[in-house]
Amino acid sequence: MQDELTFSTEEKKSVVQSYRHPEWNDVPDEKWNDWKWQLSNRLNSFEEISRIINLTPTEANALNHNSLFRVDITPYFLSLVDKDDFNCPIRRQVLPTEKEMYDFTGMNEDSLSEDEYSPVNGIVHRYPDRVLMLITTQCASYCRYCTRSRLVGDNSKNYNSTDFDNQIEYISNNPQIRDVLLSGGDPLLLPIKRLESILMRLREIPHLEIIRLGTRTPVFNPSIITQEFCDMVEKYHPFWLNIHVNHPKEITPELQQACEKLLKAGIPLGNQAVLLKGINDTVEIQRKLCTDLVKMRVRPYYLYQCDLVKGAGHFRTPISKGIEIMEGLRGHISGYAIPTFVIDAPYGGGKIPLAPNYVLSQSPNKVVLRNYEGFITVYTDSDHETDHEIISGNRKGKDISVLDLIQGNEKFIMPQNFRNSKRED
Repeated sequence: MQDELTFSTEEKKSVVQSYRHPEWNDVPDEKWNDWKWQLSNRLNSFEEISRIINLTPTEANALNHNSLFRVDITPYFLSLVDKDDFNCPIRRQVLPTEKEMYDFTGMNEDSLSEDEYSPVNGIVHRYPDRVLMLITTQCASYCRYCTRSRLVGDNSKNYNSTDFDNQIEYISNNPQIRDVLLSGGDPLLLPIKRLESILMRLREIPHLEIIRLGTRTPVFNPSIITQEFCDMVEKYHPFWLNIHVNHPKEITPELQQACEKLLKAGIPLGNQAVLLKGINDTVEIQRKLCTDLVKMRVRPYYLYQCDLVKGAGHFRTPISKGIEIMEGLRGHISGYAIPTFVIDAPYGGGKIPLAPNYVLSQSPNKVVLRNYEGFITVYTDSDHETDHEIISGNRKGKDISVLDLIQGNEKFIMPQNFRNSKRED
């Protein structure tokens, strides 16, 4: 947890609030907008949460089951939950159900084999020039689909000063490492002085160029982004920060203000989302999420296929669903708003990008492509020459095939009624 910070007068005046559950109507705004109060008043039991929302039997049973992954929900985030709707996308991300007890094919506690790629405690070195540096097991709230549920939320597995020393020594001794990603848990739950100490020591490593940090705390507890935090981080550029927003309903005035502070400190912002069944697995939701993020100058970075982690089977979608969503994004919204859909492959395979197939065929000197509308065209490879004469358009009255494009007899295939309003011929 960060050291206690104080809000400036300007910060107090600028806070615009989302809905607050009546349970906390008597809490002064100064406390409600204090990240420390939010963390200290998290809810985690059936008795506490049932006062705020109407729990279903499966939620109630899961909350009373001690062996499940940790539950902690900030009052701010729980206030965003629809108290009567079991399918509320906010609710399903943080409230457990009995489905977390179900096994499924491919399930694994360490689904990414991170432990196998860990040369020292807390370092995951899977790619040649970059490492993952885990610096805490604590989070502001706990996502039910968490990849690291084997570690996260467990105080006995937290990292200490000796771990930090060993992590930094490893990075220092491997000059090929130019990029480090701080994660956990959530790095923003570290005391601010300890976090700065880590940043300072990393910046002293000559070959380390970029520091990144992944966090979901601004979504669970936006007030943790104080001016003091921004001023501290600004000293260690180039510094990049990825937040984790899964649904448009998580984009509140408080989150927007937190991101604005980070942007004013010169911190580029990205977003990493997880594709979750029944929560954000439609083209419409993803379009709104991605365009809303870009409006607040947060670049959609990755859309993850949900991992094969224990307890998360009911959140997983078919891979075809992710491909369908990407089909519905490309060409329909700005390229800046389109994330890369990836599978973080089991057994340490790393991130593998997936996309609809826009390459239909190819030969040594031609590539047949389609666009998002179904328009099919041929692209001449610059490394090869052809003696074929390219005809200027489709021969009327003749069926055109992909082979005609490859052989140079045609240069495109136009779908019936393609852009009638723009193309009269």
